[in-house]
Amino acid sequence: MIIDFHTHIFPPRIRENREDFLKGEEAFKTLYNSPQARLVGAGDLISAMDEADVQKSVVFGFPWENTDYFKLNNDYVIEAVNRYPDRLVGLACFSPFSPTGAREAERCFDLGLSGVGELAVYGDGITAAVVQTLEPVMATCLERDGLFMLHTNEPVGHQYPGKTPNTLRQIYDFVKTYPENRIILAHWGGGLLFYALMKKEVVKVLENVWFDTAASPFLYRPEMYRIAGEVVGFDKILFGSDYPLLKPQRYFKEMEAAGLTTDQMDRIMGLNARNLLA
Repeated sequence: MIIDFHTHIFPPRIRENREDFLKGEEAFKTLYNSPQARLVGAGDLISAMDEADVQKSVVFGFPWENTDYFKLNNDYVIEAVNRYPDRLVGLACFSPFSPTGAREAERCFDLGLSGVGELAVYGDGITAAVVQTLEPVMATCLERDGLFMLHTNEPVGHQYPGKTPNTLRQIYDFVKTYPENRIILAHWGGGLLFYALMKKEVVKVLENVWFDTAASPFLYRPEMYRIAGEVVGFDKILFGSDYPLLKPQRYFKEMEAAGLTTDQMDRIMGLNARNLLA
C-alpha cells in the first residue's frame, strides 16, 4: 500500500480566481502569485494517485489568515473526503494565529476530518508566541486523538519561496511543549531528526513525532532516506509528495537510488502511515 501523507487541494473558486485571494495573504502570494504555481482540485489529485498507484492521500488546504478563506478551503477538503472516503484523509488548515483556530478544528473534526495541518508561519519562525497561541488547537487534537502537522524547513542553505526563518531550537521547543500530541514535522523536520543521535532527552521528546519527506528531491541527496532511517528509525518516516509540487514517482526513484531494502521502502511508502491513521 502506498499512502501520500502530504498533498494540497484548493476549491474551484480559488483555483480559477487566485488573484482575488492575494490581498492580505502574503504567504499565499509568495507561494502562488505566479500562474505557473499549480493549484489543483480533488479530481486532479485522484488522477495523479491512480497514475502513481497511490491508494490513499492525506490532504489539506492552506494556512489562510482570512477566516472566510480557510473555511472555504476546509469545506472543500471535507467535501473531497466525503466524495472519496476510501482514498482521502483530510486535515483542517488555518493560520496558527487565528483566534478561531480551535473552534475551526472542532468544526472540522465534527465533519469528518482527522487532524490539523499543515500549519505554517511563513513570515516568522515558530516563536514562543506561536507555541502559546496553538495551545487550544493542540488540546483539541489531543482530545479528539487527531494528528497535527507542522511546516518546518532547514535553517541553513539556499533560499526559496516559503522558506521560513525557523530554528531547530524553535521546532524542538514546540514538540517538547506538546509531548502527548501525535505530531508530523513536514519536510524532514528541518533536520531536527539528526539529533536523535544524542544520548539524552531528544529520543524521548521525539517519541510521538514523525517526519515526512515533502520536497526532499529539491532539498537533499537521495541518501537522505537511508541516513534518516538509520538515525531516527525507518518507522518514523512518512512519504509525502507535497503534490502538486512534485509527483510521487520522483520520490520512489530516489528511495531506490538510496539503496533502501524492500521492507524499508514499504514502511516509508505506506505501512507507517497506515499504522498512524489506524
